[in-house]
Amino acid sequence: MIRSEATSVTVDTSPQQTSARPASPAGGVALAQASALRTIETEIAGMQALRDALANGLSEPFGRTIETISQARGRVIITGIGKSGHVGAKIAATLASTGTPSFFVHATEASHGDLGMITDEDVVIALSWSGETQELAATLAYTRRFKVPLVAITSRSESALGKAADIVLALPRVEEACPHGLAPTTSTVLQMAMGDAIAIALLESRGFTAQDFKVYHPGGRLGASLLHARDIMHRDERLPLAHTGMAMSDAIVLISQKGFGVLGIVDEAGELVGVITDGDLRRHLSPDFLDKTAADVMTRAPKTIPPDMLVASAMEFINSASITSVFVVDGRKPLGIIHLHDLLRHGVA
Repeated sequence: MIRSEATSVTVDTSPQQTSARPASPAGGVALAQASALRTIETEIAGMQALRDALANGLSEPFGRTIETISQARGRVIITGIGKSGHVGAKIAATLASTGTPSFFVHATEASHGDLGMITDEDVVIALSWSGETQELAATLAYTRRFKVPLVAITSRSESALGKAADIVLALPRVEEACPHGLAPTTSTVLQMAMGDAIAIALLESRGFTAQDFKVYHPGGRLGASLLHARDIMHRDERLPLAHTGMAMSDAIVLISQKGFGVLGIVDEAGELVGVITDGDLRRHLSPDFLDKTAADVMTRAPKTIPPDMLVASAMEFINSASITSVFVVDGRKPLGIIHLHDLLRHGVA
């Protein structure tokens, strides 16, 4: 203890005892789980409200939005600030990757020169949950001055943004998952969903195909999954093929040389009529095995895929069929072969 010379008060600096104990790990997990469930349930309720809105009054302005963007000769410009800005950047990226030219302009940067990126052939989509975001003022004024179509995504159609816009996508006013009602949570989920709905509606209206998608996604696993079987198959001299009359003594040597663990058997017309796998070799082992022909041992009606099948689908086919190699055929003529390892090397799995 330390005694003050000025008073008789003493201060005890020894560690204080407390009866409070930290929550047990199990209790902490339960609380976290309960919190997560409340968040997800709140956001699901918000999504259900958005679905109901789209099934009713929101469908008309949504349809006009798709029509306006489809008829525009320019790009879709997304703008916003804060959390709405982050969502807007994602929406712009989704639109661009699905065939709708688009980019994001930050609401603050717009008033410092970036308004020059917007032309009268573009369509502007502005995101603001309240619709009263001051930083959007310059962009709103610009679109009105140069008659640039303006779509508002907001929860308040009577707001400054709502009144200025040509089309208002009024999102339902939902409860935020944040217990204080402050952090944008459910509201940003709804904004994101609306952006996705616009992107997919435009994709479908334009007939955007998987091949088109590949043009915008050439790299990574997604790009690999958009390749076709013909793009990665082994062909010509690499093909493990034999005629129906080949002796099994020669067929075994050929299987080993080609290294695919399978041998395709073709008839006189060059059509694939069967395959010989390791399983077929084991099933037909007998004293006269080497004297048999490929036709005696082969499994008829083998599983095959067409050359235009996406490799992602080929991977699913191989897995579901429990095989490691598959022949690529045009009609019944073998063009190539794909091994599971080829798919793995291309990053499809």
